[in-house]
Amino acid sequence: MLNHFPGRMRRQARQSVATSITAGMADYDRRRHLARLIPVTPALIDDPGTESQREIIAKLRRALRAEANRGRSGHWSYDLNRHIALKQAYDAEKRQTR
Repeated sequence: MLNHFPGRMRRQARQSVATSITAGMADYDRRRHLARLIPVTPALIDDPGTESQREIIAKLRRALRAEANRGRSGHWSYDLNRHIALKQAYDAEKRQTR
């Protein structure tokens, strides 16, 4: 996606996206954000168990990979905001499991 831009602009775009992801991780709320991103039940969202966290992380990883593939291929349904939101949720969930 960013390969079409000159080097300086590409670096600035990557930094901007990284900053947005970091800021969004701080504001991440599983109950409010997760159901909009992946198909999960309220019971799974509310379950603090390790298996539930692993299942959520796996679903986020698959959704993130699918969105990235749409972006790389130039598919019309690619959504940069969804991609960023998925990355924020994935990183936040990974950080909570540590």
